[in-house]
Amino acid sequence: MGNLLYFIAVVLVIAWAIGFIGYGAGNLIHLLLVIAFIAVLLRFIQGKRI
Repeated sequence: MGNLLYFIAVVLVIAWAIGFIGYGAGNLIHLLLVIAFIAVLLRFIQGKRI
């Protein structure tokens, strides 16, 4: 489960970067970045290494 969470966070950060460069996704892509950041933060809080 932890590896899947980290994978999803990485995918969301990549999607944010693509959307930020392309300007096509609007504010939704920034919401995805926040979700990815929260996923990584939860992993740190749980004490697991990335």
